[in-house]
Amino acid sequence: MGLPTISVVTPSFNQQKYLEKTLLSVLNQSYPATEYFVMDGGSTDGSLEIIKKYQDQITGWVSAADSGQADAINQGFARCTGEVFAWINSDDFYLKGAFQKAAEFFSDHPDVDLVYGDVISVDEAENIINVMRFSSYGRDDLLTFHIISQPGVFFRRSVWEQTGGLDLSYKLMLDHELWIRMMKTGKMAYLPIPLAAARFHDEAKNIAQAAGFGKEAFRILNKYKRDGETLSERQLMSGAFLVDAFYLSNAGHPAEALNQYWQAFKLDPSRTLRDWRRIALTILMKINPALAQKLYSKQVQQRMNSLKGFQSLLDSSTDGGE
Repeated sequence: MGLPTISVVTPSFNQQKYLEKTLLSVLNQSYPATEYFVMDGGSTDGSLEIIKKYQDQITGWVSAADSGQADAINQGFARCTGEVFAWINSDDFYLKGAFQKAAEFFSDHPDVDLVYGDVISVDEAENIINVMRFSSYGRDDLLTFHIISQPGVFFRRSVWEQTGGLDLSYKLMLDHELWIRMMKTGKMAYLPIPLAAARFHDEAKNIAQAAGFGKEAFRILNKYKRDGETLSERQLMSGAFLVDAFYLSNAGHPAEALNQYWQAFKLDPSRTLRDWRRIALTILMKINPALAQKLYSKQVQQRMNSLKGFQSLLDSSTDGGE
């Protein structure tokens, strides 16, 4: 069997600062069977000039008001004809060879509906701050909020069509809710290599709208809690509390985060304590914010130094060739 066509959608709105990097990370994959649609929400910041610069290489693009990220992605995939789908937001980007690796995996594993890889976290200036490494998860893991990073996910068109696309009522955890629906009948697999980079900056949703993630996590919990046949309600609840605590801590709300960590601990102590380093830092954020920031910055610098070996992946992400 030949390798599948990969259809990619980029939803974007006023992301001029990062958009070109995203576009080039798709256009320079050198994977022969690719189609690419850019769905702009009516940007006014110069994004259209960037899109037009590459419009001869893009399968299609639209710039018009929409109902948000999920709507833009749904509209984009409605135009796609490929066998494998993926979306990349306009502040994230793919790594060199990502399409080839994902396509080969699907070709070698015809029973797999969704594949996900590791994702490199970078800051606004593309300094590496972390590598998000995952494990082989199943639907129960998703139901207990073991999160996979969306930029590193590829899935078959068939499972997208079976689920009916993204639910427009979710604005933050729209991807996680989709994976849960896909895996009701589908199969997911882990490819333990970095496939993409996710950019963390002050305007990113995981910072600017951190408080909203917990609310959507509990919505997902209430919607699917009866699906966890092998899971207790305590496990399901603790997962939602941990997601809420994680994002609140990241956004600098230590008191609220510690309350959610405590709720999670009462339900599932062993899982909660696996995150003891972050809990300790969050406690310090509450007691001595200046010292917590100093220690956190030191940790980030140490981590950046230890991850220099991944820099070549970023440097080659927008050049041609495999």
